[in-house]
Amino acid sequence: MKTKSEADLGPLLYRIADALERLAPAATAVNDLDGADAFIWHAEREWLEPIPVVNRVALGLLRGIDRVRDILLDNTRRFASGFSANNVLLWGARGTDKSSLVKAVHGEINRSDPGSLVLVEIHREDIPSLPILLTKLRPCGRRCLLFCDDLSFDQEDMSYKSLKAVLDGGIEGRPENVLLYATSNRRHLMARDMIDNERSTAINPGEAVEEKVSLSDRFGLWLGFHRCSQDEYLAMVKGYCSHFGIQLAEDQLEREALEWSTTRGSRSGRVAWQFTQELAGRLGVRLSGK
Repeated sequence: MKTKSEADLGPLLYRIADALERLAPAATAVNDLDGADAFIWHAEREWLEPIPVVNRVALGLLRGIDRVRDILLDNTRRFASGFSANNVLLWGARGTDKSSLVKAVHGEINRSDPGSLVLVEIHREDIPSLPILLTKLRPCGRRCLLFCDDLSFDQEDMSYKSLKAVLDGGIEGRPENVLLYATSNRRHLMARDMIDNERSTAINPGEAVEEKVSLSDRFGLWLGFHRCSQDEYLAMVKGYCSHFGIQLAEDQLEREALEWSTTRGSRSGRVAWQFTQELAGRLGVRLSGK
């Protein structure tokens, strides 16, 4: 028979054990790079989250960007086949299908050669964790396309050094099975007023900004995206409507599409897709299987 003092020890020991469990390091996340063709990198857990279905538009639905589409597709296909390829910076106006093209090209490569290419998205704020991510990708045996959307750097942001080390390769060298694609609204990845400010306040203006500006030079390919013409915009809208079976008289479709772009203040792939969503909802057409 337990004494009173022994009975009192039970709850205390349970509390101590619970506290020790909370203090113990969290279990290391298991990264199975054979489990999917797309992942999102979570730096805080060092975990690659598998994405079973990628939110993307089919490559054939992207209009008005034929030249950059062909260049990116060719570069990616060479990489997926085990040959040399360049890191790519896709830069230009908002809503011009930069990120849509990256995801569409990944889908097209895997459609023709299933499982040949892994897409790994890394968020802008997780750039400092790039060296850790590369240690996860280096031994995996699959060709990995590392993708960072809307990349840019502020004046006091030093995380670009991690990216520069990856692009330059460092001592180890960039893994042969990893290629980096990034999108940005800025060709030099930093705002023009920041460049001018550093030049005006530095003792040696040229050297003051060279390190940051030269970051974009480390991408082997620059692909520029510009605002589309009215004809290209209408071609995008008509392509979406044809693909999803949205039926409307051509003159009415053009009139409404142009009115929509006027209210948005721009013509772009994003605006064309937003108009298509509005039109489909209004006409009771379900958009599925993008």
